[in-house]
Amino acid sequence: MNNITTNGSVTNPVEDFDELGIEIVKEGSGLEAVVGDTVVVNYEGKLTDGTKFDSSFDRGTPFEFTLGENRVIQGWEEGVKGMKVGEERELKIPSSMGYGDYGVGSIPPKAGLIFKVVLVEIR
Repeated sequence: MNNITTNGSVTNPVEDFDELGIEIVKEGSGLEAVVGDTVVVNYEGKLTDGTKFDSSFDRGTPFEFTLGENRVIQGWEEGVKGMKVGEERELKIPSSMGYGDYGVGSIPPKAGLIFKVVLVEIR
């Protein structure tokens, strides 16, 4: 992910965000997801340069987790809370609420993340 400039210094083309950004793209209906609820979501994750790194849409299998158990990144815990079934949100997650200073897999250190998240079901 790093680019090397002509003077030999390494730059990271992936930007970070200062805070969590939540945009409701499509309204949902019914009850809001709260801590303790098991939620089922479809999602697509991209870096700020547009590189897709993961997608449940591509796999054809939604992802399930329980809010408040900290099994997902903090940006998801905060960004999915309050969603209604059928709602679509775009989450702009700062690295401090994602994978931090180390990154993981194809996600570089200090990378802001952009997720399209659709709430399929609350259990």
